[in-house]
Amino acid sequence: MIRTAGLVLRRGIRRLEPALGKDAPRDARALMAHVLDVEPGQLTGVLNRIAVPAQISRFEHLVKRRLAHEPVSQIIGHRLFWGRRFRITRDVLDPRPETEVLIDRALRTPAAHILDLGTGSGAILLTLLAEWHMAAGTGVDTSDAALDVAAENARMLGVAPRATLRQGNWFRTVEGIFDLIVSNPPYVTAAEYEELQPEIREWEPTQAITPGGDGLGGYRAILREVWDHLLPGGRLIVEIGPSQATAVCALFVAAGFMQPQVFADLDRRDRVIEAKKPV
Repeated sequence: MIRTAGLVLRRGIRRLEPALGKDAPRDARALMAHVLDVEPGQLTGVLNRIAVPAQISRFEHLVKRRLAHEPVSQIIGHRLFWGRRFRITRDVLDPRPETEVLIDRALRTPAAHILDLGTGSGAILLTLLAEWHMAAGTGVDTSDAALDVAAENARMLGVAPRATLRQGNWFRTVEGIFDLIVSNPPYVTAAEYEELQPEIREWEPTQAITPGGDGLGGYRAILREVWDHLLPGGRLIVEIGPSQATAVCALFVAAGFMQPQVFADLDRRDRVIEAKKPV
């Protein structure tokens, strides 16, 4: 039987709908675009093409993986973040659109030396290096596997000569002083973690999502040592959970930062805290 890509896509959507609901068309289209090796925005123009058996078989296999709650970014191996493609594996946190609020805040004041604590895929650090062609930066992570992904992303984006990647826990292996320190630390509480959707809980690295307890352990660790690595007038910018602004701001003030500012994401949820070290 001869089948077009569009017919195969519609069948995939029907298979995904009971599990994914309204997200089924979006995810099926992403998988089909990957199979046909076209950009998602170009997919509609090729759906009338005949799908060869190998393409049909591959698409059906990817749909089966999605039905097992494997995230689309891991299935296709990449995610767009701030307009750039990043390699994504099970070893790194999948960059979320809300993290782009941190990028937006960081880019408002140029920095020459950047430190990214818990760099994961490198999405934050490497985006800033790609935007600031004269900047250099260091990314730190406890996971060697995550650092391998970050190194690959640095090469793909052409910023590898300006990116130093170190294995370590927070500041333990960090040398030098920076005018910008950024972090998207694990901040989900132990209780919240148990309620997360299986795409996150079963497929993304636990240590990148939750520190356990009240979810504030990462901020405490950063603020204990940040003073020794931040230039006077330098900025610390962190992502937070939407209910954590008051608690994290209090930690900032206790550490010596004056008037930390809170910024919301596009859904009007508190998402980023920024503060300057006094001059």
